[in-house]
Amino acid sequence: MSLRVGLSAVIVATIEGTPHVLATRGTGPLGLDGLPFGPFDPEGHRTFEIGLRDWVSAQTGFELGYVEQLYTFGDRGRELPTARLDGDSPADRIISVGYLGLTPEATEIDGAFDAVWRDWYRYFPWEDHSDGRPDHIIAPLCEALKNWSECADNAAITHDRWTRVCLAFGLDDRAWIEERVLERYELLYEANIVPEAPRDRGEGQPTDLGERMTGTPMRSDHRRILATGMSRLRGKIKYRPVVFELMEDTFTLSALQETVEGILGVRLHKQNFRRSLEKSNFVEGTGEFETATGGRPAERFRFRREILNEKAALGVQTPRKSNKF
Repeated sequence: MSLRVGLSAVIVATIEGTPHVLATRGTGPLGLDGLPFGPFDPEGHRTFEIGLRDWVSAQTGFELGYVEQLYTFGDRGRELPTARLDGDSPADRIISVGYLGLTPEATEIDGAFDAVWRDWYRYFPWEDHSDGRPDHIIAPLCEALKNWSECADNAAITHDRWTRVCLAFGLDDRAWIEERVLERYELLYEANIVPEAPRDRGEGQPTDLGERMTGTPMRSDHRRILATGMSRLRGKIKYRPVVFELMEDTFTLSALQETVEGILGVRLHKQNFRRSLEKSNFVEGTGEFETATGGRPAERFRFRREILNEKAALGVQTPRKSNKF
Protein backbone atom coordinates (compact mmCIF):
# COMPACT_ATOMS: atom_id res chain seq x y z
CA MET A 1 0.00 0.00 0.00
CA SER A 2 1.29 3.47 -0.86
CA LEU A 3 0.42 6.73 0.82
CA ARG A 4 -0.83 9.60 -1.34
CA VAL A 5 -1.32 13.19 -0.20
CA GLY A 6 -4.06 15.48 -1.51
CA LEU A 7 -4.66 19.17 -0.82
CA SER A 8 -8.12 20.65 -0.26
CA ALA A 9 -9.34 24.17 0.47
CA VAL A 10 -12.32 25.73 2.25
CA ILE A 11 -12.35 29.23 0.72
CA VAL A 12 -14.84 31.62 2.32
CA ALA A 13 -16.21 34.99 1.25
CA THR A 14 -19.38 36.82 2.25
CA ILE A 15 -21.95 38.09 -0.22
CA GLU A 16 -24.30 40.68 1.33
CA GLY A 17 -23.45 39.26 4.76
CA THR A 18 -24.08 35.62 3.83
CA PRO A 19 -21.05 33.30 3.94
CA HIS A 20 -20.26 31.53 0.68
CA VAL A 21 -17.73 28.82 -0.08
CA LEU A 22 -15.94 28.31 -3.38
CA ALA A 23 -17.10 24.97 -4.79
CA THR A 24 -16.09 22.98 -7.82
CA ARG A 25 -19.16 21.78 -9.68
CA GLY A 26 -19.48 18.06 -10.01
CA THR A 27 -19.22 15.94 -13.13
CA GLY A 28 -20.23 12.36 -13.77
CA PRO A 29 -23.51 10.60 -12.87
CA LEU A 30 -23.80 12.05 -9.37
CA GLY A 31 -22.76 15.58 -10.29
CA LEU A 32 -21.88 16.48 -6.70
CA ASP A 33 -20.16 19.71 -5.66
CA GLY A 34 -16.77 19.46 -4.06
CA LEU A 35 -13.99 21.65 -2.72
CA PRO A 36 -10.91 22.62 -4.74
CA PHE A 37 -8.76 19.53 -4.38
CA GLY A 38 -5.70 18.01 -6.05
CA PRO A 39 -2.61 15.88 -5.38
CA PHE A 40 0.54 17.17 -3.77
CA ASP A 41 3.50 16.92 -6.13
CA PRO A 42 6.65 16.53 -3.98
CA GLU A 43 8.87 17.32 -6.96
CA GLY A 44 6.95 20.29 -8.31
CA HIS A 45 5.68 21.82 -5.05
CA ARG A 46 8.21 23.08 -2.52
CA THR A 47 5.52 23.31 0.20
CA PHE A 48 1.95 22.08 0.70
CA GLU A 49 0.70 25.66 0.60
CA ILE A 50 2.34 26.35 -2.75
CA GLY A 51 0.75 23.19 -4.09
CA LEU A 52 -2.62 24.24 -2.75
CA ARG A 53 -2.41 27.68 -4.35
CA ASP A 54 -1.50 26.08 -7.67
CA TRP A 55 -4.46 23.69 -7.55
CA VAL A 56 -6.99 26.33 -6.52
CA SER A 57 -5.83 28.62 -9.33
CA ALA A 58 -5.89 25.79 -11.88
CA GLN A 59 -9.37 24.58 -10.92
CA THR A 60 -11.15 27.87 -10.23
CA GLY A 61 -9.03 30.74 -11.58
CA PHE A 62 -9.10 32.20 -8.05
CA GLU A 63 -5.90 33.49 -6.44
CA LEU A 64 -5.75 32.71 -2.73
CA GLY A 65 -4.98 35.44 -0.20
CA TYR A 66 -5.17 34.66 3.53
CA VAL A 67 -4.79 30.94 4.16
CA GLU A 68 -4.07 28.74 7.17
CA GLN A 69 -3.73 25.00 7.59
CA LEU A 70 -6.95 23.47 8.84
CA TYR A 71 -6.59 19.77 9.54
CA THR A 72 -5.24 16.54 8.08
CA PHE A 73 -7.96 14.14 6.98
CA GLY A 74 -6.67 10.58 6.85
CA ASP A 75 -9.50 8.31 7.95
CA ARG A 76 -9.66 4.95 6.23
CA GLY A 77 -12.35 5.22 3.59
CA ARG A 78 -11.01 8.31 1.84
CA GLU A 79 -9.77 5.80 -0.75
CA LEU A 80 -13.33 5.16 -1.95
CA PRO A 81 -13.79 5.73 -5.71
CA THR A 82 -15.38 9.12 -4.98
CA ALA A 83 -12.19 10.27 -3.28
CA ARG A 84 -9.54 8.94 -5.62
CA LEU A 85 -6.82 11.01 -7.22
CA ASP A 86 -5.90 10.52 -10.86
CA GLY A 87 -3.50 7.63 -11.20
CA ASP A 88 -4.27 6.05 -7.83
CA SER A 89 -4.63 2.31 -7.48
CA PRO A 90 -7.36 0.82 -5.25
CA ALA A 91 -4.66 -0.08 -2.72
CA ASP A 92 -3.47 3.49 -2.18
CA ARG A 93 -4.23 5.17 1.15
CA ILE A 94 -5.15 8.81 0.55
CA ILE A 95 -4.88 11.61 3.09
CA SER A 96 -5.91 15.21 2.52
CA VAL A 97 -4.30 18.27 4.07
CA GLY A 98 -7.08 20.83 4.41
CA TYR A 99 -6.69 24.61 4.42
CA LEU A 100 -8.98 27.50 5.31
CA GLY A 101 -8.82 30.54 3.05
CA LEU A 102 -10.57 33.89 3.57
CA THR A 103 -11.15 36.60 1.00
CA PRO A 104 -12.88 40.00 1.17
CA GLU A 105 -14.45 39.64 -2.25
CA ALA A 106 -16.29 36.79 -3.95
CA THR A 107 -14.81 37.59 -7.33
CA GLU A 108 -16.74 36.38 -10.34
CA ILE A 109 -15.45 33.04 -11.58
CA ASP A 110 -14.58 32.94 -15.27
CA GLY A 111 -16.87 30.66 -17.26
CA ALA A 112 -13.86 28.62 -18.35
CA PHE A 113 -13.68 27.17 -14.84
CA ASP A 114 -16.26 24.76 -13.45
CA ALA A 115 -16.49 26.52 -10.10
CA VAL A 116 -19.09 28.62 -8.29
CA TRP A 117 -19.66 30.44 -5.00
CA ARG A 118 -22.24 28.55 -2.90
CA ASP A 119 -24.10 29.70 0.22
CA TRP A 120 -22.59 27.42 2.86
CA TYR A 121 -26.00 26.97 4.52
CA ARG A 122 -26.97 25.06 1.37
CA TYR A 123 -24.86 22.23 2.80
CA PHE A 124 -25.77 22.78 6.48
CA PRO A 125 -29.32 24.21 6.69
CA TRP A 126 -29.65 23.43 10.41
CA GLU A 127 -26.75 25.79 11.17
CA ASP A 128 -28.56 29.01 10.16
CA HIS A 129 -30.24 30.52 13.23
CA SER A 130 -30.27 34.09 11.91
CA ASP A 131 -34.09 34.16 12.00
CA GLY A 132 -34.31 32.11 15.18
CA ARG A 133 -33.90 28.42 15.78
CA PRO A 134 -35.01 26.57 12.60
CA ASP A 135 -37.17 24.01 14.35
CA HIS A 136 -38.80 22.99 11.07
CA ILE A 137 -35.40 21.51 10.19
CA ILE A 138 -33.92 20.60 13.58
CA ALA A 139 -37.04 18.85 14.93
CA PRO A 140 -37.17 16.18 12.16
CA LEU A 141 -33.40 15.67 12.35
CA CYS A 142 -33.51 15.20 16.11
CA GLU A 143 -36.49 12.84 15.81
CA ALA A 144 -34.40 10.70 13.46
CA LEU A 145 -31.47 10.92 15.89
CA LYS A 146 -33.74 9.88 18.75
CA ASN A 147 -34.87 6.83 16.79
CA TRP A 148 -31.22 6.00 16.14
CA SER A 149 -30.43 6.37 19.85
CA GLU A 150 -33.27 4.07 20.85
CA CYS A 151 -32.13 1.39 18.40
CA ALA A 152 -28.91 0.88 20.34
CA ASP A 153 -28.07 -2.52 21.81
CA ASN A 154 -28.50 -1.47 25.43
CA ALA A 155 -29.74 1.36 27.63
CA ALA A 156 -26.26 2.70 28.35
CA ILE A 157 -25.50 3.25 24.66
CA THR A 158 -28.95 4.78 24.14
CA HIS A 159 -28.30 7.23 26.98
CA ASP A 160 -24.84 8.09 25.66
CA ARG A 161 -26.11 8.69 22.13
CA TRP A 162 -29.00 10.89 23.23
CA THR A 163 -26.76 12.90 25.56
CA ARG A 164 -24.43 13.60 22.62
CA VAL A 165 -27.40 14.69 20.51
CA CYS A 166 -28.68 17.04 23.23
CA LEU A 167 -25.25 18.63 23.71
CA ALA A 168 -24.68 19.05 19.99
CA PHE A 169 -28.12 20.39 19.05
CA GLY A 170 -28.91 22.37 22.22
CA LEU A 171 -31.78 20.20 23.43
CA ASP A 172 -33.17 19.75 26.97
CA ASP A 173 -32.12 23.26 28.07
CA ARG A 174 -28.59 22.96 26.69
CA ALA A 175 -27.17 25.96 24.86
CA TRP A 176 -26.72 26.02 21.09
CA ILE A 177 -22.96 26.35 20.56
CA GLU A 178 -22.15 27.62 17.07
CA GLU A 179 -18.70 26.03 16.89
CA ARG A 180 -20.04 22.46 17.06
CA VAL A 181 -20.71 22.25 13.31
CA LEU A 182 -18.48 19.21 12.80
CA GLU A 183 -19.88 17.44 15.86
CA ARG A 184 -23.44 17.85 14.56
CA TYR A 185 -22.57 16.66 11.06
CA GLU A 186 -20.68 13.62 12.35
CA LEU A 187 -23.65 12.61 14.51
CA LEU A 188 -25.92 12.77 11.47
CA TYR A 189 -23.36 10.74 9.52
CA GLU A 190 -23.01 8.14 12.27
CA ALA A 191 -26.80 7.79 12.42
CA ASN A 192 -27.00 7.25 8.62
CA ILE A 193 -29.15 10.38 8.20
CA VAL A 194 -27.05 12.33 5.69
CA PRO A 195 -26.74 10.71 2.23
CA GLU A 196 -22.94 10.45 2.32
CA ALA A 197 -23.16 7.81 5.08
CA PRO A 198 -24.94 4.99 3.20
CA ARG A 199 -23.10 5.97 0.02
CA ASP A 200 -19.70 5.51 1.69
CA ARG A 201 -20.71 2.34 3.53
CA GLY A 202 -22.57 0.80 0.63
CA GLU A 203 -25.62 0.39 2.86
CA GLY A 204 -29.11 1.03 1.50
CA GLN A 205 -30.63 4.50 1.68
CA PRO A 206 -30.60 7.23 4.36
CA THR A 207 -33.75 8.56 5.97
CA ASP A 208 -36.18 10.12 3.51
CA LEU A 209 -35.95 13.63 4.98
CA GLY A 210 -34.57 15.16 1.75
CA GLU A 211 -31.96 17.85 1.11
CA ARG A 212 -34.12 20.58 2.66
CA MET A 213 -33.45 18.91 6.02
CA THR A 214 -30.15 17.08 5.55
CA GLY A 215 -28.40 19.58 3.25
CA THR A 216 -26.84 19.16 -0.17
CA PRO A 217 -24.33 16.29 -0.22
CA MET A 218 -20.79 16.71 -1.52
CA ARG A 219 -18.38 14.28 -3.10
CA SER A 220 -15.90 12.29 -1.05
CA ASP A 221 -15.63 13.62 2.54
CA HIS A 222 -15.69 17.26 1.42
CA ARG A 223 -18.73 18.14 3.52
CA ARG A 224 -16.85 16.94 6.60
CA ILE A 225 -13.89 19.12 5.58
CA LEU A 226 -16.26 22.08 5.09
CA ALA A 227 -17.83 21.45 8.52
CA THR A 228 -14.33 21.50 10.03
CA GLY A 229 -13.62 24.84 8.33
CA MET A 230 -16.91 26.32 9.55
CA SER A 231 -16.19 25.18 13.11
CA ARG A 232 -12.70 26.67 12.98
CA LEU A 233 -13.86 30.02 11.61
CA ARG A 234 -16.80 30.34 14.00
CA GLY A 235 -14.52 29.74 16.93
CA LYS A 236 -11.55 31.75 15.72
CA ILE A 237 -13.35 35.04 15.10
CA LYS A 238 -13.98 35.12 18.85
CA TYR A 239 -10.29 34.96 19.81
CA ARG A 240 -8.46 36.38 16.78
CA PRO A 241 -9.50 39.30 14.51
CA VAL A 242 -9.63 37.10 11.39
CA VAL A 243 -13.09 38.40 10.46
CA PHE A 244 -11.38 41.48 9.01
CA GLU A 245 -9.83 39.23 6.34
CA LEU A 246 -13.39 38.98 4.99
CA MET A 247 -13.88 42.76 4.87
CA GLU A 248 -12.92 45.26 2.20
CA ASP A 249 -10.35 47.95 3.03
CA THR A 250 -13.16 50.18 4.36
CA PHE A 251 -16.58 49.12 5.56
CA THR A 252 -19.55 50.24 7.62
CA LEU A 253 -20.09 48.84 11.09
CA SER A 254 -23.40 47.41 9.89
CA ALA A 255 -21.59 45.46 7.17
CA LEU A 256 -19.09 44.17 9.74
CA GLN A 257 -21.89 43.05 12.05
CA GLU A 258 -23.73 41.36 9.17
CA THR A 259 -20.57 39.45 8.30
CA VAL A 260 -20.05 38.23 11.87
CA GLU A 261 -23.74 37.28 12.12
CA GLY A 262 -23.56 35.44 8.81
CA ILE A 263 -20.56 33.39 9.89
CA LEU A 264 -22.04 32.51 13.29
CA GLY A 265 -25.58 32.05 11.97
CA VAL A 266 -27.06 34.13 14.82
CA ARG A 267 -28.12 37.74 15.39
CA LEU A 268 -26.02 40.03 17.58
CA HIS A 269 -27.04 42.85 19.91
CA LYS A 270 -26.23 45.95 17.86
CA GLN A 271 -25.40 48.41 20.67
CA ASN A 272 -23.33 45.91 22.66
CA PHE A 273 -21.45 44.84 19.54
CA ARG A 274 -20.52 48.43 18.73
CA ARG A 275 -19.50 49.16 22.31
CA SER A 276 -17.19 46.16 22.25
CA LEU A 277 -15.62 47.41 19.01
CA GLU A 278 -14.93 50.81 20.58
CA LYS A 279 -13.18 49.17 23.53
CA SER A 280 -11.11 46.88 21.31
CA ASN A 281 -9.62 49.71 19.19
CA PHE A 282 -9.83 47.37 16.19
CA VAL A 283 -11.40 49.96 13.91
CA GLU A 284 -11.16 53.66 13.24
CA GLY A 285 -13.32 56.00 11.21
CA THR A 286 -12.12 57.22 7.83
CA GLY A 287 -14.27 60.34 7.68
CA GLU A 288 -15.96 58.95 4.56
CA PHE A 289 -19.64 58.09 4.51
CA GLU A 290 -21.72 55.49 2.75
CA THR A 291 -24.73 57.18 1.18
CA ALA A 292 -26.36 54.12 -0.39
CA THR A 293 -27.72 52.77 2.90
CA GLY A 294 -31.27 53.95 2.34
CA GLY A 295 -31.22 56.07 5.47
CA ARG A 296 -28.82 58.19 7.46
CA PRO A 297 -25.32 58.13 5.88
CA ALA A 298 -23.10 55.60 7.65
CA GLU A 299 -19.43 56.26 8.28
CA ARG A 300 -16.92 53.89 6.76
CA PHE A 301 -14.23 52.40 8.99
CA ARG A 302 -10.98 50.57 8.48
CA PHE A 303 -9.31 47.77 10.43
CA ARG A 304 -6.32 49.04 12.38
CA ARG A 305 -4.03 46.25 11.18
CA GLU A 306 -1.15 47.81 13.09
CA ILE A 307 -2.86 46.70 16.30
CA LEU A 308 -1.53 43.22 15.60
CA ASN A 309 1.95 44.59 16.33
CA GLU A 310 0.86 46.54 19.41
CA LYS A 311 -0.58 43.72 21.50
CA ALA A 312 -1.92 40.20 21.40
CA ALA A 313 -5.18 41.08 19.67
CA LEU A 314 -8.22 39.07 20.67
CA GLY A 315 -11.22 38.42 18.45
CA VAL A 316 -14.40 40.43 18.19
CA GLN A 317 -16.96 40.01 20.93
CA THR A 318 -20.24 38.47 19.81
CA PRO A 319 -23.01 39.59 22.19
CA ARG A 320 -26.07 37.60 21.18
CA LYS A 321 -29.41 39.19 20.52
CA SER A 322 -31.92 37.44 22.74
CA ASN A 323 -34.30 35.16 20.84
CA LYS A 324 -37.35 33.56 22.31
CA PHE A 325 -38.07 30.33 20.52
